[in-house]
Amino acid sequence: QVQLVESGGGLVQAGDSLRLSCAASGRAFSTYAMGWFRQPPGKERNRVAAISRSGGVTTYADSVKGRFTISRDNAKNTVYLQMNSLKPEDTAVYYCAANPGGGLYGSSGYAYWGQGTQVTVSS
Repeated sequence: QVQLVESGGGLVQAGDSLRLSCAASGRAFSTYAMGWFRQPPGKERNRVAAISRSGGVTTYADSVKGRFTISRDNAKNTVYLQMNSLKPEDTAVYYCAANPGGGLYGSSGYAYWGQGTQVTVSS
């Protein structure tokens, strides 16, 4: 089992940048694919980005391609989401999640979730 704690959210203006971090405790962080999801107010939660166990493969939602970058440091048991050129529509609670099966797509394989961190982008 793994415990996940997100940090780095906040209130920023459109065009600003933020870096979210997700620290994992527990065993075998490098055996999990990791993902970042977000849930805007009143909407469903969707996957934003995902990264493979080694970090060699990444995927992004179309809405964030070219602006967001997911990365991981297995030595530090941490996954990051660098968010640039933020827009008001990026406002959401952001969650990190761990997939023990290693898959990057969908959400059903993500067995462990953090508590979320709020990102608010003002126009």
